[in-house]
Amino acid sequence: MRAIVLTAALFLASGAAGAADLKSAPVELREVELTYSSDAVIEAVRQSTVAAQIQGRIVDIRFDVGDYVKKGDVIVRIDERQVGQAAAASAAQVSEAQAALANARATYERTKQLLAQKFVSRSALDRAESEYRAAQARVSALLAGAAAAATEKSFATVVAPYSGVVSARHVELGEMATPGKPLMTGFDPSTLRAVADVPATQIGAVRAIGRARIEVPSLGRWFDVKSITVLPTTDPRTQTTRVRLDLPEDVRGIYPGVYAVAHFVTGKAPRLLVPRAAVFRRSELTAVYVIGADGRPQLRQIRVGSAGDENAVEVLAGLRAGERVALEPIKAGMQTGAAAERGAR
Repeated sequence: MRAIVLTAALFLASGAAGAADLKSAPVELREVELTYSSDAVIEAVRQSTVAAQIQGRIVDIRFDVGDYVKKGDVIVRIDERQVGQAAAASAAQVSEAQAALANARATYERTKQLLAQKFVSRSALDRAESEYRAAQARVSALLAGAAAAATEKSFATVVAPYSGVVSARHVELGEMATPGKPLMTGFDPSTLRAVADVPATQIGAVRAIGRARIEVPSLGRWFDVKSITVLPTTDPRTQTTRVRLDLPEDVRGIYPGVYAVAHFVTGKAPRLLVPRAAVFRRSELTAVYVIGADGRPQLRQIRVGSAGDENAVEVLAGLRAGERVALEPIKAGMQTGAAAERGAR
């Protein structure tokens, strides 16, 4: 009989010690911000596709998808021999025209002197002046053509218009580039925003309070919104209005196209909250482990609501304020299973 009592005492002591090791937190009733949630998509404010402006073979590709590029970095080089020859020809024509201009100027000056000495007629001076003006115009036209040729030559070296990340590469080394052919697509990761379509019935509250948070489920992260822009149009078919939510500049690890959830603040109200870490889901079951009066965890099914944040979940049924829940549900479940197995023995 004494051995049975001793065994029971050891069993209770081990169960109490195991429960004491569990981290727990209270269920609290506190005022929280009420939100309206809407599906959203992350997009880049600055995203562009760099295209070729001249024809030529691609001879150098400096970056690939995922690489970070600084503003002004060379990303692609196109064979510049053809445009380089055109630029050299234009420069030669300018030199020739400038020499002709110098000769026309000298002729014009000599003709003026001869006219003053009455050695030539007025018509000769007019002809010399006309040739001088024509030479000036030709030089101006050829200088403009040379500048255009030099500019076209510069297009052989394609540089990044701003600092960002390469999201797509559209060409391979050795391919022929033609004007308008896409080369690379990139975006600026420091200028991201979420775009959500919000029902017209909720736009009034969104405008009035002007606060929201963005949740990225794939990363398990939440972000405060820097600013909200409600576009002044409504889709007549869906009766939704597009809302842009600018994210902070220090956001990392998020790219355009990622699914997100926009939580728009619509008011405040008291709600019963339980730590998010305490809630676990198995198929259709949503439950927590409640620490009982004897210190042991007990499984209890709950029903959750939409209020809360990244740290807490609203509880609609199954818990009371002041009860404590285990913050490590897997560990609590293992202890409960072990205790049940020992009790069966």
